[in-house]
Amino acid sequence: MTQLNLYPLLFEPMFQYRLWGGRRLDFLGTPMPDGPIGEAWILSDRDDHASRVSNGPLQGQTIRQLMEHFSEELMGPLASRFKRFPLLLKFLDARERLSVQVHPSEGENAKTEAWVVLEAGDECRIFAGLRTGTTKENLRAAVTAGNVEAHLIGFHPKSGDAVFIPAGTVHSLGGDIVVFEVQQNSDVTFRLYDWKHVDAKTGKPRPLQVEQALASIDYDQGEIAPVVPVLESLACERLFQCQPFSLWRRHGDASFHVGAALTPRILVCIDGRGLLEHGGVNYAIQKGNVILLPAAVGVCCFIPLGAVSLLEISLPQMEIK
Repeated sequence: MTQLNLYPLLFEPMFQYRLWGGRRLDFLGTPMPDGPIGEAWILSDRDDHASRVSNGPLQGQTIRQLMEHFSEELMGPLASRFKRFPLLLKFLDARERLSVQVHPSEGENAKTEAWVVLEAGDECRIFAGLRTGTTKENLRAAVTAGNVEAHLIGFHPKSGDAVFIPAGTVHSLGGDIVVFEVQQNSDVTFRLYDWKHVDAKTGKPRPLQVEQALASIDYDQGEIAPVVPVLESLACERLFQCQPFSLWRRHGDASFHVGAALTPRILVCIDGRGLLEHGGVNYAIQKGNVILLPAAVGVCCFIPLGAVSLLEISLPQMEIK
């Protein structure tokens, strides 16, 4: 692959059938396959689902190919740390409830994640954390009895809420809700309970991984509520800051800067539209677009065309100060 100057990269969404999904991810501007669509993977470096660039000279190339051929330009000082792009980004449309699940906290399959709520119906719920007194033994008994919900802490979210889900946290959501999700690049999920769902494709319940889930849970996690944003300027608030990622929400109708020198950043437009200026070129951005700013691109100017809401995400750092 010939060398060229990297530029702001847009990616094609990859839609995923999920029995709990709906039909509300059409704002991504790409035709959806038939059936319930629960997830759109918008930036993924998985062997079975590698995102492809949708703009410019690198159109059609996968994020895996970019990591192989442009690692220094793409990742900057992080190039030596990661052979695979370290984050996985999705939109979720949970018409029904997801399984009650947990992600491991150790090794290469560790998965801490976070949600930003885009749409919240009247009956939707987010479950995150366990009630005081829940143990491995009484939770196992609850799975057998079918009353796991009695051990879960839940709340009714509203649009704009941001929820942090550390690895090891029992969680679920659903009942008419659309969220953006950022997570570590792992696709390992242990299902503890599945609300008696039956998969229409197989006519059977989905398999559970009860013992793996019980062994992965942080029983001292306690209640998880929406985060309190940290206001960094009138048009910028920090929602999450942890070792795997940090995330800011920028909003307004006046121009602002995005990106950082010598380090990659990811932009996700969750409302409105605008222009991203780099190297004398304006890149049109609208709701649902994900844009990877390679380290070589650095700081850019974003010009809203009306009111806009934009998420900006940093990649893993050595430490959080």
